[in-house]
Amino acid sequence: MKTIKTLSFIFLITLLTACGGKEQELQNTETNQESDSVSNLITLTKAQQSTIEIATAGPLVKALASVIKVSGRIEVPPQNLVSISFPLGGYLKYTQLLSGMHIRKGEVIAVMEDRQYIQLQQDYLTAKVNLSTSEKDYNRQKLMNQNQSSSDKAFETAEDAYLSNRISVHALSEKLRLIGIVPEKLTENNISRQINIYSPIDGFVSKVFVNIGKYVNPTDVLFEIVNPLDIHLALTVFEKDIDLLTAGQTVYTYTNAHPEIRHKCRIILIGKEINPERNVEVHCHFEQYDESLIPGTFMNAEIETRSKPVPAVPEGAVVRYENQEYVFVQKSPGTFEMLSVITGLQENGYTEIKSPVFTADTKIVNKGAYSLLMKSKNTSEEE
Repeated sequence: MKTIKTLSFIFLITLLTACGGKEQELQNTETNQESDSVSNLITLTKAQQSTIEIATAGPLVKALASVIKVSGRIEVPPQNLVSISFPLGGYLKYTQLLSGMHIRKGEVIAVMEDRQYIQLQQDYLTAKVNLSTSEKDYNRQKLMNQNQSSSDKAFETAEDAYLSNRISVHALSEKLRLIGIVPEKLTENNISRQINIYSPIDGFVSKVFVNIGKYVNPTDVLFEIVNPLDIHLALTVFEKDIDLLTAGQTVYTYTNAHPEIRHKCRIILIGKEINPERNVEVHCHFEQYDESLIPGTFMNAEIETRSKPVPAVPEGAVVRYENQEYVFVQKSPGTFEMLSVITGLQENGYTEIKSPVFTADTKIVNKGAYSLLMKSKNTSEEE
């Protein structure tokens, strides 16, 4: 009986202890919740207020523009890139061209050599002699036929020979023009085995594909020449940013090697087709082209978008802590609340506040916010 009373007493003590522990735990939880709810409040003592310089102001409406960072490369439109070939083929006898060399329109850039050039000039001069002979015979037969001293058949034969020789001379003269020989200036005294190749444009050499002594076919490209007057920048822009762009917008571009050297461009054309990667090609013109920027060069670029009015605060009002951005709002003299915000555009020392929405009466700390953050952090560590 005594043993039963002892066990009952021990059970009662254990039960009371457990209930007390649960109550204490509940009290601790409520205390922690209350502490969390006020952890964003910072109250400064009078001494702290005298040492920390605080300035507040309401949110402003500012016209801010964003900057889109993209990349691309320098390109040449087809009409400004010339591939030099030689229609008859032959051996390259002479050239001094090197990549990057500047040349003028009409300048001799290469000399070709082949015996077929001699044959072509010979054929043309022979055709001219035959044309002259056939023309005389044609005129004679025409006169005789009119006087009925010659048959119609003889006249038709002379006419056919004359027309055939005219066609041959005209065709051979066009072949000569194709390789740069003026037929009217060709005589038996200036037949040459060498033909000059002249530059068709002003520009610079971008590629050299041949060497002296090499035989080239009519379809082979010897050189590529670029006219730099219309070289442009082709940028790749994400689909989501296209609505922010218009023709005429300013673009600043730079290379990876020299990010400090910025080249000013303007948008001239926005593509109308979205590729499978959801990108659109945007073309820009350089305001002043730098000859060091050759086609194919990879470029970084920053595009200034249109300005729009947005609620904003000075950049110093926004602080970052643990990958989150905050501002401090004055609740009463010496008391401030730290609020999480979502920011947007940044320009000219101001930052857009997308969320939350502040009223004109809200007093936002725009000077001393970082000091309040340090005070808040130190207070949390002490607790």
